[in-house]
Amino acid sequence: MKKKCISIFLVMIIILNPLVSFGELNVTSKAALLMDYSTGEVIFSYNEHEKLPPASITKIMTLLLTMEAIENGKLNLDDKVVISEYAASMGGTQVYLEPGETQTVENLIKAVSIRSANDAAVALGEAISGTNEGFIKLMNERAKSLGMNNTHFSNASGLPSENHYTTAYDIALMSRELLKYEGLQKYLTTYMEEIVVGKNKDDTQVMVNTNKLIRDYDGTTGIKTGSTNAAGYCLSASAKRGDLQLIAVILGAQTSAIRFNEAKKLLDYGFANYDSIKIGKKGEVITSVPIEKSKQLSVDLVLERDAFALLPKGNKGNINKEVSCKEFIKSPIQKGEVLGELVILLDGNEIDRVNLVAKNDVESAGFVLLLKRTVQSFLTGK
Repeated sequence: MKKKCISIFLVMIIILNPLVSFGELNVTSKAALLMDYSTGEVIFSYNEHEKLPPASITKIMTLLLTMEAIENGKLNLDDKVVISEYAASMGGTQVYLEPGETQTVENLIKAVSIRSANDAAVALGEAISGTNEGFIKLMNERAKSLGMNNTHFSNASGLPSENHYTTAYDIALMSRELLKYEGLQKYLTTYMEEIVVGKNKDDTQVMVNTNKLIRDYDGTTGIKTGSTNAAGYCLSASAKRGDLQLIAVILGAQTSAIRFNEAKKLLDYGFANYDSIKIGKKGEVITSVPIEKSKQLSVDLVLERDAFALLPKGNKGNINKEVSCKEFIKSPIQKGEVLGELVILLDGNEIDRVNLVAKNDVESAGFVLLLKRTVQSFLTGK
């Protein structure tokens, strides 16, 4: 009877304090994931597809849509945003914006990135879509386009809400997309900054970054913390050393210290065991292809983006590159037009495909030029 009681007690400890091991790694959080930024390859995962409340991790999507709006010219950093009654009414973490006051888009980005301000997040959403409801729709559409198949957003802030959930894997996907905007890193890694708020600009808010890793983890590049009673303590952390950049996601940690410690553990494992090998740089000429009926005889094809391979340390692997494109291409061609692919193989297995795009515009040749080329070809036999 005594042995039976001890067994039951041990089982209860395991249930109440789960420990997941993966080689040298172990986590106690509800879900965790480590992803290579450059390739999107998952190095470690646990419950990565379990739907969980993300708290303020939600704001990664809010920031992503803001950066995309700036890139597309819909917003500028110095645009003035009038704070609505609804945005100012947000509870939880905030910078205490007042209805009717104005703030620049840049100040609102800072407030979201550094303090994780709910009022600033909603204000950005309204500036982009006009209404809070319109922005939520946009969030879910963008999530779907990124392949975040187990995510549904109900607000821009991450405050507890029905039908508001995501997963560790989906968070890594949107984190990876956000990290493409290198200009945002200066906000994500700012430790402390002040913002003046209120209609009369008479209240100075001192904002301290909620992500402790920016001060005590080498190479940290972001990204976002979050915590509520329902979500527990959450974190999407990124760090870069050399060419290797990693994303670590922790959901449902029991304490703030645990989320940071477990994120560090994942990042440490990645940096200790993997290298990122650069295959090619964005804009690098890979090949040239002939063009029919154009002013120039050929066009250079360049990489649309940087290409990397993730390898265990000490294993250089057998990396091969194959070009896939049409033998002849018709003009006209626009700069950046996709005309082929570079297929990257590691030990014979495909690990990546990168678009090959036209380096420049190519105009169609006129009748006179085509006739001249025909005569020259006839006379030279070429």
